[in-house]
Amino acid sequence: MADRIPPRRGPQPPAAAPESDAPGLPARRLAATVIDEVLRARVALDETLDRLVPDSGLDAADAGLARAIAVTAFRRLGTIQHAINERLERGSPRHSGLFEPILAAAAAQILFLDVPDHAAVDLAIRHLHEDPRSARYTALGNALLRRVVRERDAILADAEANPFRDTPDWLAASWRAAYGEEAATAIALSHREEPPLDVTAKADPAVWAEKLGGILLPTGSIRLRERQAIATLPGYQEGAWWVQDAAAALPVKLISPAPGERIADLCAAPGGKTAQIAAAGAEVTALDRSGPRLRRLKANLERLGLTAEIVTADATSWQADPFDAVLLDAPCSATGTIRRHPDVAWTKSEEDRDRLVALQAKLLDAAAALTKPGGQLVYCTCSLEPEEGEAQISAFLTRHPQFRRAGASPAEIGGLGAVIDTNGDIRTLPQHLPGETPRLSGWAGFYASRLIRL
Repeated sequence: MADRIPPRRGPQPPAAAPESDAPGLPARRLAATVIDEVLRARVALDETLDRLVPDSGLDAADAGLARAIAVTAFRRLGTIQHAINERLERGSPRHSGLFEPILAAAAAQILFLDVPDHAAVDLAIRHLHEDPRSARYTALGNALLRRVVRERDAILADAEANPFRDTPDWLAASWRAAYGEEAATAIALSHREEPPLDVTAKADPAVWAEKLGGILLPTGSIRLRERQAIATLPGYQEGAWWVQDAAAALPVKLISPAPGERIADLCAAPGGKTAQIAAAGAEVTALDRSGPRLRRLKANLERLGLTAEIVTADATSWQADPFDAVLLDAPCSATGTIRRHPDVAWTKSEEDRDRLVALQAKLLDAAAALTKPGGQLVYCTCSLEPEEGEAQISAFLTRHPQFRRAGASPAEIGGLGAVIDTNGDIRTLPQHLPGETPRLSGWAGFYASRLIRL
């Protein structure tokens, strides 16, 4: 399915709703539109939802359902595609409008969500009727979805027996080569689970873990047990904490910022690491090329009562007096965040990774020039690809012999020595950090290396 949807020239608005809709149809309509938009334009799922939901007219419940359908469809897109393609004797019809996204949304409900089968099928058929290019295939869609209902157990058993079913081939090959079959399989399986939600406290993490009813992780992050509206939780309005994946909080721990130090946070938005540095009392300069993303960073800092110098600039060409420490959280393929952002698996490619590798090298060279003698340069990416992590740093050290590695110690990261590699760099995998349940286990895939300028 996804590989047959041609590129689209620009974002498309959802179809206008009829004056009278069947209950639940607007939510399914939006979900299919979002799936279609993400696959065609290869834009981020969260970005697409944030753009389309406010103008959809949906109430909170229906907006939540649309979001759940779209997220689930991408989390299990390989299983869904395989189930549909196996049951289309002549393949998916071409020039069929929203036929494929509508079926994907319906299959996500039938296979993985607590939605009555008849509702998923009936509303999908109504939606097919609405779309001029899909209408002629309504009977085909009806027959196929009813077959998915009948054969659900077999579909799910097949997916269970094929752990890489929801992983594109290039990623599966990359992870096998980098980590071996067992670890690669664990990565793929972890991406099928709903992700945990972690927060970083500005101070007193043990106190806030208790107030939030959360779990205090060895690294000092707090893992929330229950999913709730973030803005309604204790401490949010007071700016006591911010949402940040536990693995994403590790790179700043390598810097160990102190009051009075000048630290540059390059590619800083949305600002979780900037907040960590500022909360430690250091003088932080947060730089990003995106004005809108920096506005979000500024708003987050204002809520937290923290300050930073905010600069809108391209880090590859920005110049300033050298800093005591430079943090470079480089743009990357983000494959370490697939569990939280399942669309990444289907919207990124090997070509994207290779293009980003070239950009990361330029950013590292620029970061080196901003690091004073004796200062620290910490490089990190939320990617599982060695080309964007281990290989990137090896190449950097060849180009810049004035830098050396300063390996991490278990004591700096909550005693988790298993995530420190033979070079002293941090390499977290999604299946690390086991918890009480699958949802309360794991974290993002992250790489971080600490370098010292001689």
